[in-house]
Order: sequence, then structure tokens, then C-alpha cells
Amino acid sequence: MGEKIPLKIVFEDEHLVVIDKPAGLVVHPAAGHESGTLVNALLAHCGASLSGIGGVKRPGIVHRLDRDTSGLLVAAKTDAAHHGLAKLFADHGKTLSLTRAYLAFVWGAPARPSGTIDAPLARHASRRKIAVVPVERGRRALTHWRVIESFAGIASLICCRLETGRTHQIRVHLAHIGHPVLSDPVYATGFKSKTARLPSAAQACVASLPRQALHAAVLAFSHPVTGIEMRFESTLPPDLRRLRETLGSAASARPGQGI
Repeated sequence: MGEKIPLKIVFEDEHLVVIDKPAGLVVHPAAGHESGTLVNALLAHCGASLSGIGGVKRPGIVHRLDRDTSGLLVAAKTDAAHHGLAKLFADHGKTLSLTRAYLAFVWGAPARPSGTIDAPLARHASRRKIAVVPVERGRRALTHWRVIESFAGIASLICCRLETGRTHQIRVHLAHIGHPVLSDPVYATGFKSKTARLPSAAQACVASLPRQALHAAVLAFSHPVTGIEMRFESTLPPDLRRLRETLGSAASARPGQGI
């Protein structure tokens, strides 16, 4: 039926389940990750009936988070919910009710307090990466961002709201404007030397952080069956709270505030 992988469930009814995914958990089975995934955990939690929802390999999954991104994710438990959620996420909040917001710790401090990144994305020649490409070669990708805090100009905490849902979108877009996500092993490799500018406690924290400092903090949508407006918020997990503290923040962040 599935594997007993602990799930942090923040909401569940007969149609869907909202999960606060930890960093390090792969969402669905793939080459090299046939077991120990979120899908395996969902099958164990919901039972064999879930296996027919959305396909054999991705039952109930209508969107995903990178393995090393933490935060909120919704999965369908019925065909009706899967159809409705798939429609919501395909629309990306253009005409239907859907909000996805992320908290990202990035290198540097943007010159403006907020902005929008409109840059097409496509698979990089290396296949492991995604890249910004000319319009005719890529799929449109939009990310709205807002600075929450700046840490002496060395790093910043940014809230990003997605208007599209491309692979690695936030990570690629923030790197594209010169502010890659801290500890991103793919898109921030050229910024490793900047760690020396951080306070000693923050240097140690970044050195011990095994993943990109990115967290899916807000997920809001209309319930695909009942139509009820739903909103969920996830505070920073312990590793990113420690990062924020060592970067010298004095204020308290409220994920999703002002979105």
C-alpha cells in the first residue's frame, strides 16, 4: 500500500490533503527515487484508492516542490478534486482563485523594494539546469517579488509570488536578476565567496545548510469541490529560522503578509 513516511498534514477532508513538506523529501517517484517519496507517503496514508488518481506514478499530484524546498503542497484524494485542482494550477491564478507565495533568502539587496520578473524559461543544455532564454525558445514565466528584510546589504529575505509554475522558476529568476537563493547548489555557485562577508554565526549556518533557502509559505485556493476559499500559511522551518536569526534580523516575519 505504501511506505510509512511521516507527513505533516495541515488540512484534510474527503477530497484533498494539504501537507507541509520538509526539505529533502522528493515529491514523486522518478529514476533514483522509486521509494521514500511524498507519493509513497500519501499512498500509505490515504490507501490504495489514491493510486488511480492522476496516473500511476503521480497519484493526486497537481503541482510539486523541489526536493530541497520546504513548505505547502496540496494533493487530490478524488477524481473531482484532481480535475478541479489541475484546472486551478493550469490557470495559475489568472482568472481563478490561486495564490502561491514563497520566502527566499537571497544574496545581496535589490535596488528596488519590489518588482516583477518576466523572463521565459527552458531546459539548459546541461539538462540539470533551467535557463532564461529568448521568447521564441521558452515558456513564459512571471515572478512577483517584494523585499521583506535586508541584512546589511549582504543578503535579503524576499517574498515571491508565482504567476506561472515553471520548474526552478524562483531560483532561476532570482539568479537572473543577480540575487540567487542562498545555498542553492545549482544557481548560486558563483556566490560562495560572499559567505566570508557574513557574520561568523551566519557563515556557520550557511555552511551547514544542506539545501537552498527557499520555503513555500502561502497556499490559497478555492476548494475544487465545495468552492470554499482556503488559505494556509507555513512559518519558516527551524533551519531557515536559524539562518534568519544569524543574519541579524530584529523583526518578526509573517509569511504572506501584504500579499
